[in-house]
Amino acid sequence: MSVYGEISSPTIVSPYRVNSDGRAQVLPTLGGITYNVKVGDSALGWVGDHVEPGVSLKNKDREESNALNILSCIGNRARVISGEAKGEIGIVTGKHGGIEHVLIDFPEDVLYKLSIGDKIQIESYGQGLELLDFPKIKIMNISPELFMMLNIRESWSKLEIGVRKIIPAEFMGSGIGSASSYSGDYDIMTQDREALRGLGLEDLKLGDIVGIKDMDSRYGRGYRRGARSIGVVIHCDCVQAGHGPGVTVILSSSDNSLDFFIDENANIAQILKIGRYRNG
Repeated sequence: MSVYGEISSPTIVSPYRVNSDGRAQVLPTLGGITYNVKVGDSALGWVGDHVEPGVSLKNKDREESNALNILSCIGNRARVISGEAKGEIGIVTGKHGGIEHVLIDFPEDVLYKLSIGDKIQIESYGQGLELLDFPKIKIMNISPELFMMLNIRESWSKLEIGVRKIIPAEFMGSGIGSASSYSGDYDIMTQDREALRGLGLEDLKLGDIVGIKDMDSRYGRGYRRGARSIGVVIHCDCVQAGHGPGVTVILSSSDNSLDFFIDENANIAQILKIGRYRNG
């Protein structure tokens, strides 16, 4: 089913973002067309706050924005339907909650043809997908083709997915308690840099497929011992307390039917040959 959105202008309510140490900063933020940050780049270290890679879509009408965010799936094709870049094709890379943006990766030359307000139509499909052999695993927000390209190990009782990083539940912040994981994201908290280094997260990348321990995201987002969630890192780090790189969930289970293992190549930019990996 087609859904569409317009390239959103960046929005700033106050000039200042107050960081977790109480210092006010003026920074580039979310929305618009981001020319130099792409999937495959680092999710950390940018001078910015909630920066979204590539192109950010939204609708002014709330119900249209809901449909855009809920029905779009990572890996879906997006086609420009107005403006100088009309006819160009991109790929959905994430869904950002709160602001309700859908994020699209386009080739470098296309970014410079696009303008704020251009309309982009997405061939949305993937929501409603089920794993018939694993009924306790919920799958969401991912195209069937991209799912089949993941590094998957299957046994009679368990599905294991290759992930680049593993995140403990206590590192998950903004977005916890959401009523649904079928849109938006929730954030990996990054205020404790020493703890991040201890987990090997200092080289976390946009597009990384990550496993989250003890988080049940089937019908919302909350702690449950033994549960597993898997998602894609979709936006950059944030200076605000309780925030950090966002994760859009693609799989979740409340029991041991879902698990993960480390795969250094588990990044959608590498898998789909987009973003920093578009030209090999």
